[in-house]
Amino acid sequence: MSDPSRPPMLDDWLLARLVCPATRTPLRYDAASGRLVSDVARLAYPVRDGVPVLLVEEALRLDG
Repeated sequence: MSDPSRPPMLDDWLLARLVCPATRTPLRYDAASGRLVSDVARLAYPVRDGVPVLLVEEALRLDG
């Protein structure tokens, strides 16, 4: 069952298959920011209108 805080286009099936284009590691959805996060690359990819934008140039670098 999908998480109700996640956009409908990002169901469990899709989220389980999405990987960071920079590292090829799994992504997690951060409901607070509405982004897909690569913990390994420390990048947050935007989700626009329910569609993940998995371009490194569009990602936000996470500090810390």
